[in-house]
Amino acid sequence: MTLKEVDSTNTFLKNILSNSKPVPDGTVIMAEHQYAGRGQRENTWLAEPGKNLTFSILLRPSFLSASQQFYLTCAVSMGVYDALYPLLRDSLKIKWPNDIYFGDSKLGGMLIENILQGSQIKHSVIGIGINVNQEIFAADAVNATSIKKILQKDYELKNILAEICNHIEGYYLHLKAGRLEFVRNMYLSRLYWLNEMRQFKSNGHNFEGTIINVKENGLLVVKQENGEQEYNLKEIEFLNK
Repeated sequence: MTLKEVDSTNTFLKNILSNSKPVPDGTVIMAEHQYAGRGQRENTWLAEPGKNLTFSILLRPSFLSASQQFYLTCAVSMGVYDALYPLLRDSLKIKWPNDIYFGDSKLGGMLIENILQGSQIKHSVIGIGINVNQEIFAADAVNATSIKKILQKDYELKNILAEICNHIEGYYLHLKAGRLEFVRNMYLSRLYWLNEMRQFKSNGHNFEGTIINVKENGLLVVKQENGEQEYNLKEIEFLNK
């Protein structure tokens, strides 16, 4: 389903679900213009109308428990990565937990909202935004880029959407078949700054460290002078600007 204009495709999908309407597994809602898209850390996602991909997918991963939510992040991130890799090759990386980077610039991101039933995931509403044909970004989007900025060519949004959905489905089927560690290992191998000494910030303190792992629960493991530390999303900042 394609919507001309919507506040947020994730909100739209969640509203349908809350009205108890049957929504098939794998439903995709795409917006030509999304004016209140949301990202991680309560960030907003601003996209020029008709230039970028802003869409949400509904999955029903009831085979995953609440404690396995991060495997879904790995599967979706890798689905997007594999769809874009033929265009962008080895400069493409996944910045923990689920931003898509080209070099040191942000190409896209996602927001995964899981609705639990007991200890299982009942629904997963996955919002994805990819900068495709937009060339000019707001001044506060300091490290934003797009496929067009990189390759100097316009791309058909529906084609890229179809590729992303196909690849996400492939990784989702791996999860369904119990190949959780395969999916997490693929994700780790594509991780931005993996095994590189870099600058980070935590609790107002800047430090040097090396990302060495992401645990099954999604925590980032950074090796520092005083040993290994684990961080969740709100506890660490990458000093990559």
